[in-house]
Amino acid sequence: MKTILIIITFLFTFNVSAQDPILQKDHKALEAVATKITKTYDDQLGLDGKQFILFEKKVEEFLIKEENIHGQFEGEEKLNMLYKLRKAETLEMRNVLTQPQFDLYKRIKPQLQPIAMIISTDDTDHK
Repeated sequence: MKTILIIITFLFTFNVSAQDPILQKDHKALEAVATKITKTYDDQLGLDGKQFILFEKKVEEFLIKEENIHGQFEGEEKLNMLYKLRKAETLEMRNVLTQPQFDLYKRIKPQLQPIAMIISTDDTDHK
């Protein structure tokens, strides 16, 4: 019996120490941005305490991934990668939000978290 207890304790120790390597780096600035974004969504979605924490962690995780994309890609490829990332983020939020919250989230996300703005210096629009 004592052996079984030791084995179970050993397994739980490994399970607790396993963390997402993306979130292990020090990203204090992104954590602050994630909190701000989550508070903005919370005003409209009415997140409960557990949802707020999960939502904030997901936002932070995807901000870190977005930062990596900005550093590695350019132009159309970067926009495509950001689009795919935002789509994945939306799908993951389905696990955090209730269905009515998720429906509202999908509607307000483009205004609260636009992918990118394209600034054209082409004069063809003005003619």
